[in-house]
Amino acid sequence: MNDVFLLKKLHERQQQHAFRRLELPAARIDFCSNDYLGIVHHRLIEKHQASRYAGQSFRHGATGSRLISGNYPLLQETEAQIAAFHQAVAGLLYNSGYDANVGLLSCVPQRGDTILYDYLSHASLRDGIRLSFAQAFSFRHNDLDDLEKKLRGAGGHIFVVTESVFSMDGDMAPLAEMSALCLRYGAYLIVDEAHATGVVGPQGVGLVQQLGLQDACFARVNTFGKAVGCHGAIVLGSAVLRDYLINFSRSFIYSTAMPESSAAAIRSAYAVLPGMEAERAHLRELIDLFQQASCAWEKLPSATPIQVIMAPGNDRVKQLAEKIQKAGMDVRPIMYPTVPAGKERLRIVLHAFNTREEVERLINLLQ
Repeated sequence: MNDVFLLKKLHERQQQHAFRRLELPAARIDFCSNDYLGIVHHRLIEKHQASRYAGQSFRHGATGSRLISGNYPLLQETEAQIAAFHQAVAGLLYNSGYDANVGLLSCVPQRGDTILYDYLSHASLRDGIRLSFAQAFSFRHNDLDDLEKKLRGAGGHIFVVTESVFSMDGDMAPLAEMSALCLRYGAYLIVDEAHATGVVGPQGVGLVQQLGLQDACFARVNTFGKAVGCHGAIVLGSAVLRDYLINFSRSFIYSTAMPESSAAAIRSAYAVLPGMEAERAHLRELIDLFQQASCAWEKLPSATPIQVIMAPGNDRVKQLAEKIQKAGMDVRPIMYPTVPAGKERLRIVLHAFNTREEVERLINLLQ
């Protein structure tokens, strides 16, 4: 079959020095993965399962969607466990955070409604918004004045969408102030907690619960592929929202359910996650160390594991990343078009298994 028509766009990427390739992990110190607490690095899920489920095996296929043959007790028990941990009435599991965001936002807002979303919202949130029939407008990143201006002119049911911790900048949303605005204007707050789950708040409950805002959110999306160390996601909210998603969320209805092996991994992760306070404390120390260090490059303020060094230009940021990689550290460049042109950066991720000495070596390479 003739696929030559695809080459034009690929050539454009190559000319922009933005062509993507899949690479196998190198034997370098990890400063790029989202395994913030080291649950994957230290194989904590496997160790928990070896002691908790010794001799027990879990199926690797669910046989169908949950509305046909793919529902089973362990799935519903896992949903109830996670909802209780996050102080929510109910939750619905999805196969990934992408599926959860697309499934939620594509079906809840209706024609005549309004979605207001932070300009830096994740691609999965934006794709869900694009599939909705509601009108949608972005507001400037973490800008409460711009949000309020747009709230004043919004019609229908109004949904305010944000991340709690932003994946490419490492900063946090002003959720308390946003929640107050939503209350004032009768808007529904939706928060993606992907990069806060497991890391922020006591026991890693996330930013929403740390601020005591769980009852102020219409929906929360907590994903498991970052600090939680496995796969999947859950949409947390009311029992009515759960029933609605079961009936109208296409990425849920038309997907084969996650298998028992995945549900068991999630349960094990949530068994070990609350007790990892020493890891979270060490991570905070590394964050402080990195933030307080001098650097020859612009460094964005961040109180999270995501640390950003700005190095505008695809060529420039690739060269800086290659310099650090040659020193044995796995740091990746984030290039245009993933971020806007002129906003290229190193996205450096700190982990509980990184040592102070490793972080100091990294800092020295940025002088």
